[in-house]
Amino acid sequence: MRKIVVLLLLSLCGLAAQAGVKVNTLSSPSGNIEVTVTSDGDCLTWAIKSGGTQVLAPSVIQAVVDGKQLITGTGRVGRMQMITSTVKPPVYRKQEVANTYRMLVLKFSQGTTVEFRAYDDGAAYRIGIGNKKASQVDDEKVEFRFAGDYQAFVPYVNDLRGGERYSYSFESYYDEQRLSQMFPDSLAITPLCICLPDGKKAVVMDCGVEDYPGMMLKKGDGTSLTSEFAPYVLEQKVLGQGGLNMISTKRAPYIAKISGVRMLPWRAVVVTQNDADLLNCDMAMRLAPACRLTDASWIRPGKVAWDWWNNTNVWGVDFESGMNTATYKYYIDFAAKNHLEYIIIDEGWSGRESLTENLNPAIDLRELITYGNSRNVGIILWSSWRNMIGNDALDGSATMERYMKHYSEMGIKGFKVDFFDRDDQQVIASAYRMAECAARHHLLLDYHGLKPMGVSAAWPNVLNFEGVKGLENSKWEPRQGDGPLHNQPRYDVTIPYLRMLCGPLDYTPGAMDNATRDNFFGNNNHPMSQGTRAHQVAMYVVFDAPLQMLADSPSKYMREQATTDFIRQIPTTFDETIALSGELGEYVAIARRKGSTWYVGAMTDWTPRTIQLDLSFLGSGSHQAQVFADGVNAFSSKEAMDYKLTRSTVKSSDRLSVQLAPGGGWAAIIK
Repeated sequence: MRKIVVLLLLSLCGLAAQAGVKVNTLSSPSGNIEVTVTSDGDCLTWAIKSGGTQVLAPSVIQAVVDGKQLITGTGRVGRMQMITSTVKPPVYRKQEVANTYRMLVLKFSQGTTVEFRAYDDGAAYRIGIGNKKASQVDDEKVEFRFAGDYQAFVPYVNDLRGGERYSYSFESYYDEQRLSQMFPDSLAITPLCICLPDGKKAVVMDCGVEDYPGMMLKKGDGTSLTSEFAPYVLEQKVLGQGGLNMISTKRAPYIAKISGVRMLPWRAVVVTQNDADLLNCDMAMRLAPACRLTDASWIRPGKVAWDWWNNTNVWGVDFESGMNTATYKYYIDFAAKNHLEYIIIDEGWSGRESLTENLNPAIDLRELITYGNSRNVGIILWSSWRNMIGNDALDGSATMERYMKHYSEMGIKGFKVDFFDRDDQQVIASAYRMAECAARHHLLLDYHGLKPMGVSAAWPNVLNFEGVKGLENSKWEPRQGDGPLHNQPRYDVTIPYLRMLCGPLDYTPGAMDNATRDNFFGNNNHPMSQGTRAHQVAMYVVFDAPLQMLADSPSKYMREQATTDFIRQIPTTFDETIALSGELGEYVAIARRKGSTWYVGAMTDWTPRTIQLDLSFLGSGSHQAQVFADGVNAFSSKEAMDYKLTRSTVKSSDRLSVQLAPGGGWAAIIK
């Protein structure tokens, strides 16, 4: 059925139109972006220009519901106006988000609408369904046609769970290739970047996804991209990843079941004049659902001492380290001493099939909660998604309610929910239900195996998402030739422009053993990072993560107390963010303000470079800067752990010349 639907959608614009052609033009507030919407019988397209650059050639918009195309006729203008508003997220990288755009709404038969928005940094549309009866969305046609065979940064789906096409962790390195060279049989996730002429970038993404599958992309004809959605799940069972995943074993010939009047997710294209503009783009927040919490004051972002990456490996103690009460008391002591808000107890504390039965007898949760409370350190627990919802449930509301009520009353502060590894309609709906349930019980959430889609705006107790090739990959990274297989520092200076566009990322930084390209190797019990110590420290400024990990062993952090003292001063949410400079895949520099203090971070790939930082964002007068920089032996590629801590006086008129070692970094705290 779905193959027939796709063929129908692909042929729509080849049909002769009998009802004439209607063209509507929508310009952004500054006139920088122009959207042209053409309605031609049964074919609706949109195109985007930025100045003199054709960003998007006419691209089809359509959906098939209950076997019939949803958008028919030429439509009529229902509304065209300028909108100016402000979003004030409870948890974000800035206090306020300006939401200013021009809007066009086209109305079609049976209550169908298509809403377009033109922002100064991009454009978006979404389809509205006016049919009040229960329906099935057979497919949605989202197309992005580009005017040339441009270079692209493509995050392909790989490492399928149980061999199922749509079950995947949403973690991808980027293939850098031309649109025509994309692999026709492969899916890619969003955001996906296209390099336009004159240094401009176009980034394709979906936003505000709720009770609907996430959008994946694949190669279309010529130099186009087209959508593919995970079909609706009919049957599933425990498979893959040691039994941690719920894998679909039977899917429907449709992608979603809907009922009543509703809007489908936004399809957006961010367009920037220079790469640095991507570092502070708020498109995802503008297009996300409104906050549904009337009181978010209980939400406490912060930093976390995390056990899994360092394999609970501590030393200089009189107990055997591991998943036991004594070890986690040690983590709590470390967190308290360094003013960290939380520790995480990761996989292994609970039974494989339950969160309340067959618990690890070596871990006394009640004792740890009491001990943590006495030190002002909260505890977050790990869970798989399938355990949190119950193995056989496609809904899981009763199971998650029981677990969350139990552990909230016990004193647990939140859950890290892992191995979603799908974004079909049921999983997205589950993520929202889980967030609402956790909010009622004042629990924080950290979602793994998902990328951000809007749920954290609606329910800001969802602080983090994984969906990133983070530091964990260093534990098993193989060598190829004279270095590691993957260029992690290049990835590190790519994701702030792309993956971070859709929301925060649980990269889990903080490695204290750091390696040059020549001497890096994977090691489970004593893992290391690619790049310098300063590269790791700068991540605490550059990467958005309201729940930010300290991934290494407390014993190492105490050994490296000067580094730890610097890291612990950096907040995890901010009042203001400024993109200073950068080039996608090359380097990045960001400044963030909390109160009257500025935090500046810069990172580079394996290429050493000198960058200029304009400090005009500072207020008047003199300011004291504490700087964490690459040491002299990091530049010689001898010792990546070499760093230099200095203090200086700076002013807003200064332009700092910052030197970055291979795989290097730089961070400053300016008061």
